[in-house]
Amino acid sequence: MPLLILSRRPSRRQAFFFGWLHGTTAWWVGIPWIGHTLGVFGQIPAFVSSVLLILLALFLGFFHGVFAGLGWDLWRSKAGFAFLGFPCLWVVMETAQGHPLGGFPWNLAAHTWIDVPGALLLSAWGGAAGVSFLVLWVNTGLAVGLRQRKGLPVVVGVLVPALLLAAAHLGLPRPAVTPAVPVRIVQPNIGMMQEASWQQVEEGYNRLLKLSRAACDEKGALLLWPESAGWPFLWEGDPYFPGRLRRDVEALAAQGCPVLFNSAHSEKGKTYNSAFLYTPGRGLERYDKRHLVPWGEYVPLGEIFPFVGKLARNVGNFAAGRGPNNLGWGEESLAPGVCYESVFPGGVAESVRAGATVLVNLSNDAWYGDSAARQQLFRAVRYRAAENRRPLVRAAITGISAVVSAEGRVVGSLDLDQAGVLRGQIHGRSDLTFFTRWPELMLWISLLGAAFAIIAARRTTS
Repeated sequence: MPLLILSRRPSRRQAFFFGWLHGTTAWWVGIPWIGHTLGVFGQIPAFVSSVLLILLALFLGFFHGVFAGLGWDLWRSKAGFAFLGFPCLWVVMETAQGHPLGGFPWNLAAHTWIDVPGALLLSAWGGAAGVSFLVLWVNTGLAVGLRQRKGLPVVVGVLVPALLLAAAHLGLPRPAVTPAVPVRIVQPNIGMMQEASWQQVEEGYNRLLKLSRAACDEKGALLLWPESAGWPFLWEGDPYFPGRLRRDVEALAAQGCPVLFNSAHSEKGKTYNSAFLYTPGRGLERYDKRHLVPWGEYVPLGEIFPFVGKLARNVGNFAAGRGPNNLGWGEESLAPGVCYESVFPGGVAESVRAGATVLVNLSNDAWYGDSAARQQLFRAVRYRAAENRRPLVRAAITGISAVVSAEGRVVGSLDLDQAGVLRGQIHGRSDLTFFTRWPELMLWISLLGAAFAIIAARRTTS
């Protein structure tokens, strides 16, 4: 609501400026962990990491400025154009924010409603973008009501989303599901090392193996390891640790438990951040991460910003994988997502259309330290489950590891910064939601709605 009110300035230029200032401040306050990550683990001087954080906040805040500048016309016309224009315009800006320089669709308006009854259920129709639309609808009603000193806009702003959220609970489809299958999520609580320490590596890896052996207490149960849990050991081996990771994974599989783990993979001169599934009697399957972390796993415009370097542990830039590549586990088809790429709804929907019955997220959130970033990422991941009506299992190296239902509800989880095993059961699903079939429809509706509202508002005030 403050951003909407800030767009009511005497001129469009002022609206843009105050919107940009609002966005820059909001992002600077919301993602300070980026400066910490760059400074501590990227070994970038504190001053430089602070400057980079401010530059990123300015870049992301620019979308708030464009929102306020384009929305300036809506305040000068009828309230109906504001109710349509502001929510549509916000969806367009949030989507645009997720594309340049690798994209950063983080802290969406929808994420604030993660615990509002019906919000996650509604995302199966319009995705997180549809929920963001409703968040802006409510705030538009409050802002218009405050401007006009009338209660009707507030009632309209609250009543329409309330009815839609209530309707999301009605007539929920109950398609046939596959039989329950057991999963075991291992959270070894291996923190990031600022300096190389072989003793810490051995302690963390041995803890991972000890937990895994104890977790394999039911034949056929899927063992999930977080991203980087087996580092620095590689499945394909290297001169220093030949075959160590392979032997340990094969030993666990011999107990009767398939293992889904993360390791780097090199092929034809390129290195991939990959998820591997080793199943007894079936062998090895691999998925290569498709959406890489900018300035982490690769450097956008690296020739311009070579000083930023890489935060990735492995030598060399990672290459992006191609296309959905689901992994077979019994009767289930797993759609892996490695850490950050699970914040992108389009890629997950593509994997589900390709036949995925279960979603998987392997993450190394230790980069973020003791910050809100881990909770922020988990909110986004829960929306992927709800949008596609797929159960999701998540293994994070320091938390939050969880089993999430097909409706986005947390069935079980492990606390942050604790080692342990989460035991659960999941039911795969094969039905396709409206969002899964048309994940970009809300964007196109919003583009048309925003254009219509702004053009109509300009004509009525010209």
